[in-house]
Amino acid sequence: MRVIETDLPGCLIIEPHVFGDARGYFYESWNKTRFADAGLDIDFVQGNVSASARGVLRGLHYQWPNPQGKLVSVLEGEVYDVAVDIRRGSPSFGRSVAVMLTAENKRHFWIPEGFAHGFAVVSERAVFTYQCTRAYDAAADAGIRWNDAALAIDWPLAHPTLSDKDTQAPFLAEVPEDRLPLYLP
Repeated sequence: MRVIETDLPGCLIIEPHVFGDARGYFYESWNKTRFADAGLDIDFVQGNVSASARGVLRGLHYQWPNPQGKLVSVLEGEVYDVAVDIRRGSPSFGRSVAVMLTAENKRHFWIPEGFAHGFAVVSERAVFTYQCTRAYDAAADAGIRWNDAALAIDWPLAHPTLSDKDTQAPFLAEVPEDRLPLYLP
């Protein structure tokens, strides 16, 4: 497995070692020991899978309190995946990083606790999977507007299909401080 640092400290791209032949391929999507050896001592408590059509944008979502770290990947199709640092006091507050996750490249993206997350489907369909460090907590569920100009995210979709929740999410500057995670160096 290869770990690639991004421009946003803590957010990592993980490329698994893929074994393939004429029959297909095999790779470990998660191995606690290998991840710990790479400096990622993570415990997951919940796994999720979503399927979406071309043009769907989900996000930018986070939980506070009870933040979730997420290891995300694509099993079918292609998505443009984004993480945004929303930790109060962070030197990279409001900055984002994006990565293309595809069934073909088999990359995983680690998004630590304290970051908002979203993705846009750029293939006909995408099946997206994520492992979470904490269970979903409806009372802690929160979001940031996907097209907040202050975030300057270069989404590949001009007019995405959104949920009502994502359409009405506040801009980052409108979120009360007590509804944002705190940066702990």
